[in-house]
Amino acid sequence: MRLDYYLAHATTLSRKEAKRIIHQGRVSVAGQVERKTSTPVEADSVVCLDEQQLVLSQGHRYLMLNKPVGVISATEDGQHRTVIDLIPPALRRDLHPVGRLDRDTTGLILLTTDGQWSHRVSSPRGQCAKVYRAQLDQPLTAQARSRLEQGVMLKGETVATRPADVESIDDRTIRLRLTEGRYHQVKRMLAAVGNHVIALHRERVGSIQLDDNLPPGAYRELSKEEISGV
Repeated sequence: MRLDYYLAHATTLSRKEAKRIIHQGRVSVAGQVERKTSTPVEADSVVCLDEQQLVLSQGHRYLMLNKPVGVISATEDGQHRTVIDLIPPALRRDLHPVGRLDRDTTGLILLTTDGQWSHRVSSPRGQCAKVYRAQLDQPLTAQARSRLEQGVMLKGETVATRPADVESIDDRTIRLRLTEGRYHQVKRMLAAVGNHVIALHRERVGSIQLDDNLPPGAYRELSKEEISGV
């Protein structure tokens, strides 16, 4: 984790105040003064403020991860790498993914130790919107777009999907906003209107947007505003 995150969670300081104090040279890690807010530290690192050792709060953890292709949304698996495997061991305890992404789907997935928050974000009753960018096998016709925006009947189901918001990015790429999370929903919705999803990437969950600075496989802590905003 970043040094400014550690300091904010081990004290009553805000993240902004923590950054300022680090720049002032008042924080040391393993006996060495650190002035970079992004300095990586572990939960058991010896971090001191004004020569007083700090203890990291054991409160809940909230992370965003940019999931790469081939990683599954689970806490453990005997065959495949999981989203938890991408997190440093010191932060993994009690961490679980909020909802799931298919193994071949990339993008934003949230991780937390807070079961109540996880339920609020993922519960169908909450209608927490999720935004996906989908690359299609064929251009989306006006008729297919209209059907998606009205809601479509998925194979094997008896209730149509909720209406989706559809934005055309280019000839074969769309942005789809959904307020429910059925099994393989985006792929099944496009199949229902006669198309096929080549690649799928999740950009947003509720008000939380995937950080453009996170490469595939990287993570960062959520801000207090992001946590409370969903």
